[in-house]
Amino acid sequence: MKDRPRFIFTISHMKFTRNTMLVYEQAMYSRDFVSRQDTTVIMTKDTKAPNQPRTILFGKSEYTFPSDELRPLRDSSDVLGDAEAMRERLAEDGFLYLPGFLDREEVLAARREILAYMEEQGGLEPDSRPLDGVMGQYGKGVPMMGRKLITHRDVVSRVLAAQRLYELHEMIQGEPVTTYEYKWLRAVGNEEFTGAHMDHVYMGRGSKRLMTVWIPLADIPVEQGTLCIVPATHRLPEFEKLRNTYGRMDVDRDRTEGWFTKKPREITDTFGGCWHTTNIQAGDVITFGMHLMHASTTNLTDKWRISCDVRFQPSADQIDPRWAGKEPKGHRPAPDERPMAEARAEWGI
Repeated sequence: MKDRPRFIFTISHMKFTRNTMLVYEQAMYSRDFVSRQDTTVIMTKDTKAPNQPRTILFGKSEYTFPSDELRPLRDSSDVLGDAEAMRERLAEDGFLYLPGFLDREEVLAARREILAYMEEQGGLEPDSRPLDGVMGQYGKGVPMMGRKLITHRDVVSRVLAAQRLYELHEMIQGEPVTTYEYKWLRAVGNEEFTGAHMDHVYMGRGSKRLMTVWIPLADIPVEQGTLCIVPATHRLPEFEKLRNTYGRMDVDRDRTEGWFTKKPREITDTFGGCWHTTNIQAGDVITFGMHLMHASTTNLTDKWRISCDVRFQPSADQIDPRWAGKEPKGHRPAPDERPMAEARAEWGI
């Protein structure tokens, strides 16, 4: 035991399931489990820990990270600022992972504002430190997607509509860009995750050059719900049938659920490729196109995973009317939504 790092955990109203406890067992072997800021975990330094493989949940399946089936993301800092090189990297991988791209202190300031809002709405554990973002006993969520009351506050908007994001996408597109007024700000709770999908199914009626930017609003270890990507699904021949069926779907027109699957191995076992993710830091961003297959790992902690998706596209291109204007309509409720299993059976995949 003397070779292991020492951990002291302060836990408040955790859902003590087998999956949740797994992350604490694995934390004994990795200091990357905790973030640098806003944490209730105290530890001593272990220089061997950062690359130590550990078991996590991805969807409802156990994966080892890092491993051959869940690899670290490719860092594209080496091409940042070179428009041609960034376009080539996007054409090759379908995404750019840019660590430390946004000002870390501004991101953490936005996080504090969001958590204060969540506390006002009863979404945090009473008597806990608000900056820890600890879920309440009953896991009450706080709706924030498209809520300008929080997404357009100055300190939050300074991050979600940062000038650097405009400059990045203007360099990529080679022309002026605009961003959607609607911001997909969300807090993902314990045992929750995002299923595998392509963004085109949600916003494919406008520009073909629309791009998503995923902005984490904290340091997020893989055990708390990081973005996962299968690189190059926008171009690989193995994914052509998927792009031509599911990838052309429209959740509103077709009244079909948007996630292709909740089982990430279905993607790689059926079509090939490999999932990639990494431990994320406040200030990192990932930008990608509409036909990149992505999902998230499962949040096994008692803290909300707070992140936001924002969209950028050339100003001259048509905007998907569902997301256009100052008060976008968004998606229509579909009480008779068709299960993805039926659509997949029709497509033969």
